[in-house]
Amino acid sequence: MQVYLVGGAVRDALLGLPVFERDWVVVGATPDALVAQGFVPVGKDFPVFLHPKTHEEYALARTERKTAPGYHGFAIHAAPEVTLEEDLARRDLTINAIAAKGYCTWAGGQFDLKNVEMPVGGHEPAQLVDPFNGQRDLVNKVFRHVSAAFSEDPVRILRLARLAARFPDFSVAPETLQLMREMVRSGEVDHLVPERVWQELSRGLMQATPSRMFEVLRDCGALSRILPEVNALWGVPQRADYHPEIDTGAHLLLVLDMAARLGVDLPVRLACLMHDLGKGNTPAEVLPRHLGHEQRSAQLLKGLAQRLRLPTECRELADVVAREHSNIHRSGDFDAAALVRLLERCDALRKPQRFGQILLACECDARGRLGLAESPYPQRPRLLAALAAARGVATEEIATEAMATGAAGPKIGELIHTARVQAVKASLS
Repeated sequence: MQVYLVGGAVRDALLGLPVFERDWVVVGATPDALVAQGFVPVGKDFPVFLHPKTHEEYALARTERKTAPGYHGFAIHAAPEVTLEEDLARRDLTINAIAAKGYCTWAGGQFDLKNVEMPVGGHEPAQLVDPFNGQRDLVNKVFRHVSAAFSEDPVRILRLARLAARFPDFSVAPETLQLMREMVRSGEVDHLVPERVWQELSRGLMQATPSRMFEVLRDCGALSRILPEVNALWGVPQRADYHPEIDTGAHLLLVLDMAARLGVDLPVRLACLMHDLGKGNTPAEVLPRHLGHEQRSAQLLKGLAQRLRLPTECRELADVVAREHSNIHRSGDFDAAALVRLLERCDALRKPQRFGQILLACECDARGRLGLAESPYPQRPRLLAALAAARGVATEEIATEAMATGAAGPKIGELIHTARVQAVKASLS
């Protein structure tokens, strides 16, 4: 029985990056042998076990055979005779098909990569097993598929695009890009399930350069199948006096990278992704042309959210940003009454934290333009100050006094609204 550290942990260690999760492959073992040593079986689709002390994942070496379209269409063969090279051959990219030698003991001997260096002069470090030249592709910063089996799993397109967002200086090998395009043409991408699309999309959005994920998906044609509403933004002109980049798709990429630069959370990044959906060249049979920008965005967002089963928090935030970001941008010209109406439409008085997220998404939109990345966004502090003033109104006192004079619900609401307008007016002056 031999154990090897595999996958992203080896890749990141060779790149000098911190390793947070480690995966292990076990060669020459059976499930009973691992269970006898205290390992806990957890795999549903193939034999995966948790170490009894470290709780890290150990998978039996296995091969895969395509049996049906989509992510689940595989027959798994895990047996003691499966070699390490055979296990590595089923992996997606060469940079993920490198293994490091370790030992399998009940105490859980762990292999430390801190002394492993990149190959110099063509010589591999003795500890590494690299049958597909993954180290070479790490040095050359290339994403390259291990074998033609890459095309059997459409999730691999999403994973590669997500890795591109994490490693933006890596390029996709021409033959790999061609294979990805063939997967799109063959319809393999159409078998992706919503959960996997959202899982990879959300992880890619949280990387340092999320724009690269969408560039890769668009280059291979997958974006038009996975997120047609987003793909429709390319080729749509923007106002030249306001958007130096002109193209709506190009603007979107700048907005996403600004969101990463500002370190905003996932709901804000998703709102940035979807804030301009209504501007896209969506076919008339899908969305009527007579609808306004905000109405188009709302309808497209609703359909997309249902299709991908987006979390409620993400969907609701994206909806408000799509409806109100233009008004928030123009709010510097609003008087106190208009500001309070804007706060009410955004439900900011009840959900001030979410309103802060809305303003962050709007700032990403405003600064996600060529030459404007360093520009201030005064709307955010101004609106936050207006919100603080409006929320400072003693609504319970107003309601109590009004009811003492016989006022009913609508009248009380008017009095509170008026008081908030006066408070915001005072804060502005």
